[in-house]
This record gives sequence, C-alpha cells and structure tokens, in this order.
Amino acid sequence: MFTIGITGGTASGKTTLVEKAVAHYGSERVAVLSQDAYYKSNDKLSFKKRSKLNFDHPNAFDFDLLYAHLLSLKKGISIHAPMYSFTKHQRTSKTQLISPKKILIVEGILILQDKRIVDLLDLKVFMEAPEKVRLARRIHRDHLERGRTEADVKNRFQKTLKPMHILYIEPSKAIADIVIQNDSNKNDAFHVLLNSIPSSS
Repeated sequence: MFTIGITGGTASGKTTLVEKAVAHYGSERVAVLSQDAYYKSNDKLSFKKRSKLNFDHPNAFDFDLLYAHLLSLKKGISIHAPMYSFTKHQRTSKTQLISPKKILIVEGILILQDKRIVDLLDLKVFMEAPEKVRLARRIHRDHLERGRTEADVKNRFQKTLKPMHILYIEPSKAIADIVIQNDSNKNDAFHVLLNSIPSSS
C-alpha cells in the first residue's frame, strides 16, 4: 500500500485533487481517509456551544482514532470510519466501511500535525493557493453545501481560519515532500501528483 497525505489550507484544492486521483486510478485501487470525519463529536455540549468551537485547531480532531484506523489499513485490515455532520457539528450514528487498497490517500488541513501519522505516510503533499483565492472558493463552497452567508464565511475566515492557517497549517509545508501551486486552472496539480506516485502502485 502506497500512502499519500494531502494537506494545505482550506479550499486549497485538496478534495479536487483526491477526486481526480480516484477517477484516474479507480475506486478499486484507491481508498480515501478524510480528516474531516475525525472531528471530535462533543456530544455532551449543546449545539450552541459546539458551533462556537474552533474547528481549525488540532485539538478539534481525534488523532488517536485517525492514527489507529490508518495503522489498521496499512496492516490490511478494513475499518469503519466515522461520519460527521457539519450542520450539527457532531458525528452521526453511521459509519463508512473503508477497505485497504493499493493506494491510500489521507486528506485534511492538519494531518501533518501528528508525528505518528506523518511517519505512516509515503508521500506528503502540500497544496498551496493565495489567501484571496482560498477565501473565494470557501465562500462559494460553504454557501452551496452548508447554507452559510458570505458575511458568516468572511467573519470566520478572518477570526479563525486565517490565524490557524498561519499558526499550524503553513508551517507544515516545511515537512512536505512536494508543494503544489494551485492558484489557477493553468496549474495541473493532478499531473504533479501523478508523477510522484510509483508506477507499481
């Protein structure tokens, strides 16, 4: 199993890159583990309190479970990944069965924050895009997928996403094996990734 970690700031193009990889290699060869599924559930908190949590800080994630699941997949063992609701800010009662494949992609903004996870990755990819590009993409995505207003997205971006990006995400670029510029459609991020994956995978 060849394990790829894809990270970068919010709306830097991580999900799009993953989708292209799955489309190219086929779902029978690629398994995907999304860090977004591993937010802590915080079941004991009210919705009002959950909605005020900082979801871009490392403490928001259950790294222990993510590591355990990644390790199991590397050993050839299927796992039941949690499923998370962004509207309720907690895990749902459902899980997703993920089985080992030739290629495993682990994707998320903070996957390089845990050394245990970093040590299990064969290739570490950092997606980079200018702040104004990422903000525009985030506004578009959150409006369509999460029903949030432009004002809400801009406010959260400035108060939470940007400071966390500077403090945690940007520094992780230093340990990435490759950095992919993804600021416009002219840059074919997928071909950069494709050239970095062994042909035997």
